[in-house]
Amino acid sequence: MADGVELLGKSERYSGFFRINGYRLRHRLFAGGWSGVIEREVFERGHAVGVLPYDPVADSVVLIEQFRIGALVAGMSPWLIEVVAGIIEEGEPPEEVARRETQEEAGLEIQALMPMCRYLVSPGGSSESVLLYCGRVDSRGAGGIHGLAEEHEDIRVDRLAYGEAMRLLEEGRVTNSVSLIALQWLALHRDRVRAVWA
Repeated sequence: MADGVELLGKSERYSGFFRINGYRLRHRLFAGGWSGVIEREVFERGHAVGVLPYDPVADSVVLIEQFRIGALVAGMSPWLIEVVAGIIEEGEPPEEVARRETQEEAGLEIQALMPMCRYLVSPGGSSESVLLYCGRVDSRGAGGIHGLAEEHEDIRVDRLAYGEAMRLLEEGRVTNSVSLIALQWLALHRDRVRAVWA
């Protein structure tokens, strides 16, 4: 645990496709001293890699669309426009996850990777973090249906001009954090990315 945190106990509350662990702890206060004992459950899903496939020559991005149960339960459209993403298996380098998932979900080969950022998805109740990359691809021929049948994946792949992808973002049609952050990062860094990968 981090300095300034005293872990008093940890117990498994649920173990299935994901895990939920219960924690008892206290932490240092900004005003000095220690908090009372805090009990929290944490959704432990693992850590993920996200990749925004970008073609600097065509100035196009490749986005995917797939069904998500969480969106359905939240009362939103369950078919989300997303970037490529996947869970990091124990001992697996994030760059390998990026390459594997881009091939599986979009049928594309990564030519180069540029790190964007690492962020916490929902730190109030989950330990999950996402490591984001921009992935250089040749987007010619991108499209079709991809994914692994054994994982029940049904993924539609779309190649969009940069301006079209930005319109989806501005219209609020991109509703998940990993894709919002990736597209906004590209909007801020596009000129530099194109200069490096020209």
